[in-house]
Amino acid sequence: MLEKFNRLSKQLKSKILFNHEMGHLTWFKTGGKAKVFIIVENENELEILINNLDGYDYFIMGVGSNLLIRDKGYNGAIIKLGKGFNELKIEEGFIQVGSSILDINLSKFAKNNSIKNFEFFSGIPGTIGGAVKMNSGCFGFETKDVLKKIKFIDIKGNKNEINADKLDLKYRSSNLNDTDIVTSAKFRITYGEIQLIKDKINLIKLEREKKQPLKQKTSGSTFKNPPNHFAAELIDKAGCRGLEIGDAAVSLKHANFLINKGRATAGEIEQLGKKIIDKVFDKFNILLDWEIKVVGD
Repeated sequence: MLEKFNRLSKQLKSKILFNHEMGHLTWFKTGGKAKVFIIVENENELEILINNLDGYDYFIMGVGSNLLIRDKGYNGAIIKLGKGFNELKIEEGFIQVGSSILDINLSKFAKNNSIKNFEFFSGIPGTIGGAVKMNSGCFGFETKDVLKKIKFIDIKGNKNEINADKLDLKYRSSNLNDTDIVTSAKFRITYGEIQLIKDKINLIKLEREKKQPLKQKTSGSTFKNPPNHFAAELIDKAGCRGLEIGDAAVSLKHANFLINKGRATAGEIEQLGKKIIDKVFDKFNILLDWEIKVVGD
């Protein structure tokens, strides 16, 4: 398989790297290598690559938030979408967005065009591709509230287009498979007063600065909120705030944020997460579910 990747690297504009260090590309700033790391140039080359994977394990990474790569690395291909997926424009009455666009940049684009209901994207650390797959949200809004349709490539290399109402978008989930690669999304437009939009974005910024450890090495919310509960509250009441294993710690500012205080390994972060899951279950009989993606060996 590596010979095939070597051959493809000479034929395509996409960058294909081997045994590539990945830790510095994640927001935790730790973790192992990828056996193959691919930065895909455009949709046509993505289709070629998928058709040549032949069952080889792969997953898609965005900006490196919401991701923990285990210390022994990932024995497959990690795919990152490059500049060919950076489209951001108004077309035929909708916002057309490439999947590698940062959520915050979509929010800024909407603000600059006096389009409301995209303010919440300013508080989400990730890309539009991930936001669609997870139905990301915060401060009372979710991606499904503004999403019209998406385009994606499946594991067989087939191009698909599907309306948002067919994606079964629920809290931090959709019916897309892990191997489905979102390439673009189309969003509905509702115009509003630009000053009100700016005020809402500023309020979200202030709330995040007040309640979240934004200046530390963290991947954002670690666990999904269980039905009728807030994960941070459960973690706090289970006595986990400030809990540490090595350089991995539960943030004192927000109990649902794990942080790398310096040189934490991915193993320490995962071990700390598992300890939190056990302590919350022992106290409340509620099983927390990871919101961050943990991959590798």
